[in-house]
Amino acid sequence: MFTGIIEELGEVTAVERLADAARFRLRGPVVTEGARHGDSIAVNGVCLTVVEHEDDEFTADVMAETLQRSSLGALTVGSRVNLERPTPVGGRLGGHIVQGHVDGTGTVLDRQASEHWEIVRISLPAELARYVVGKGSVTVDGISLTVVEAGQDFFTVSLIPTTLALTTLGLKQAGDPVNLEVDIVAKYVERLVGAGRTEDAK
Repeated sequence: MFTGIIEELGEVTAVERLADAARFRLRGPVVTEGARHGDSIAVNGVCLTVVEHEDDEFTADVMAETLQRSSLGALTVGSRVNLERPTPVGGRLGGHIVQGHVDGTGTVLDRQASEHWEIVRISLPAELARYVVGKGSVTVDGISLTVVEAGQDFFTVSLIPTTLALTTLGLKQAGDPVNLEVDIVAKYVERLVGAGRTEDAK
C-alpha cells in the first residue's frame, strides 16, 4: 500500500521496448536505498516490481496492459517520474490509501497560476466520474490530492509550491497525460450498496 506522498522526483535512464512489454531503468537514490529484488516501487502511481538495482538505479518490467492503461507507455529517456516506496506497517498514512493500481488516464486541460498556488484542471473519464467528489481524495500520477471541483468530465486540484517543486505536476503542460486512481473506499461502498439493493430485491 502507498499513501500518495511522493518521496522523490526520479528520472528514466533507459527504455527497452519488447514485443509485448517494456523494461525501464530509473534513477532514484532515495527509493533504491535498501531496495531488494521483488520490492515494490510506485512510478507515477503505478506499482512496479524491482527486477534489478545497482547504485541509485533500478529496473522494472511493465507488461503490455499496464502500458496501454497508464501513461507509462509515453515515458522516454529523460522523463521525470514520481517515486514512492510502500508505507511500512505502522507507518504514517500521510495522504490516503493508494494501491498503485491505475483506474485510467486523464489529460491536463489547463493551469491557472496565482501568487501562492496553482489550479490544475484535468479531464476525467466518464467511467470514473462517479468516484470523484469535491473535497474527496484522488491520486494523480501517484500524488494524493484533494479535489477542489468535480465536474462531469473534469476535476480540479490546487497545488502548493512544494507539490509543484517536488513532483511531475510542476512540469506537466496542457495536453500531457496523467495516471488516475480513484479512492478505493468509494469503489467498495458502491459495491456493498449495490449488493445490499440486490438482496433487498429478492
